[in-house]
Order: sequence, then structure tokens, then C-alpha cells
Amino acid sequence: MKYQKENKVWFITGSSRGFGRIWTEAALERGDKVVATARKLENISDLPKKYGENVLTLALDVTKTDQVKAVLKQAYNHFGRLDVVLNNAGYSLVGTIEEAGLDDVRALYETNIFGALSVIQAALPLLRKQGGGHILGVSSSLGLESMPVIGYYCSTKWAFEAIHESLAAEVSSFNIKVTLIEPGSYATEFGSPESLKMANGLDIYSDFKGQFVQGLRNLERGNPNATPEALFKVVDAEQPPLRLFLGNLTLPSVRKAYNERLATWEAWKDVSNAAQG
Repeated sequence: MKYQKENKVWFITGSSRGFGRIWTEAALERGDKVVATARKLENISDLPKKYGENVLTLALDVTKTDQVKAVLKQAYNHFGRLDVVLNNAGYSLVGTIEEAGLDDVRALYETNIFGALSVIQAALPLLRKQGGGHILGVSSSLGLESMPVIGYYCSTKWAFEAIHESLAAEVSSFNIKVTLIEPGSYATEFGSPESLKMANGLDIYSDFKGQFVQGLRNLERGNPNATPEALFKVVDAEQPPLRLFLGNLTLPSVRKAYNERLATWEAWKDVSNAAQG
């Protein structure tokens, strides 16, 4: 497949660090224009000094719906269009299912799900108005298989996956494309205090969590600076995929998980079939 590069206008949430920062700068380096957003404007204040009029930096807390609408409208009016809307803002809640308080879980969903939804719902009328566009949602390999201790984070990504799969079918007639970006383990700041919230712990889970955390430390991590070209191929494609893994470890892992699910469903198919009535 031959990819045609053309200047695009990006709207990116969570541009201050991690993938968001890397992808923001990579898009600018290739000559695209970017509306870079972050909760704290000072964290992206260096971008205009480096990239001039090609970047517009705006403060955005995705949990504030009115602010999301206003910022997207300002972004659209500033550059005259939005070709790529990249939902990247999010964080993880660390704690077992029993440990995490409901208020912490609600706050996680406010950012990871409802925040992303606010961006999507505010962007769709603008994309329809201009005749199309591309919505990218940063999911995770954990949107396809869950893990203990970060189960609530995984659950937000499972919901994120379902929402985008439905969205893709609903908006295809408007020439709006949807792609889920599913990174595996990468050496980003995602494990930093700014990207994690720790649930209050229970002693009965201390050993289990210690072993789990040690296992995470031993994971092979990809180089996040190697990822921009994959995104460019997706946004430049005439028919982009609904899902794209980043990294070479996720496909074998997901294949194993799905084979195990299929084996279980096959083993229990007589019971399932009898329940049809």
C-alpha cells in the first residue's frame, strides 16, 4: 500500500507527556498542524516557541464538558478544519477489585470514558460539517485481555473498545473514520505518579500485588519514539483499520487469550446450546 502524505490538522488530548507529547511533536515535525491540549497549559508552553503558528496550545480538562465543547470549537475555528481527533488523555487506577473505592472508580471513568466521549460528541458535528475526518482512540492491549490489580483501568479500555466499534459503524456514512490504537508495554511516563492513582491497600493482597508489580518490572518495553510512523500510516491510509496494535508482543498474547476463550466456549457448547430452548 502506498501512503500519500498530506498536511493534516490534529487535535490531541494529553499532549504534555508520554505518547501524547511524542505524537504531537512528530506530527509537527512532519509539517502537520496540531492543536495540543493539556490540563496545565504551562506543560506545553514550549511548543509554540519551537513550532510557531503550526501549533495551537490550549488548556483542557476532558472531564469538563463545557470546556471540551469550547476548546474544540476554538480549535476548529483557528485552523478551519480538524482532520484527526486523537483521544489520548487518561490514567490508571492501581488496586484490586476489592480495594478500590467507588469514588476512585467513578473518577477514573470520568476521564477515561466520559472525557473521551465528550471529545467525540463535540467533534462529530464539526467533522460532519467539513465532510469527514478521522477519530483515533488510544486504547491498550488491556482493552482485549484483562489483568489483576489494574482491573478497573482494563475495564475502561474494554468499554472504550466497544464504544469505538459502535461509533465506527454509525459514522462511516459521513466519511468519518475510526481507529483504535492499542499499544502494548512501552517505556513512557505512564507509570509516573501523574499517570497513576493508588487505591488504599489491604494487607491480604500485599504479597499478590508485590509479585504482580515485580512481573510488570520484568516486562519488555517498546521504544515510544518508534511509534509515530505507524500512526502516520493509519491517518494517511484511504481505508484505515478499526484496530492497530503498537509493538510486537501484543498479537501473540491476544492470540493466546482468544484461543483459550474459544476452547472454553467449545468445551461448554453443549450446555450453551441446550439453553437455547
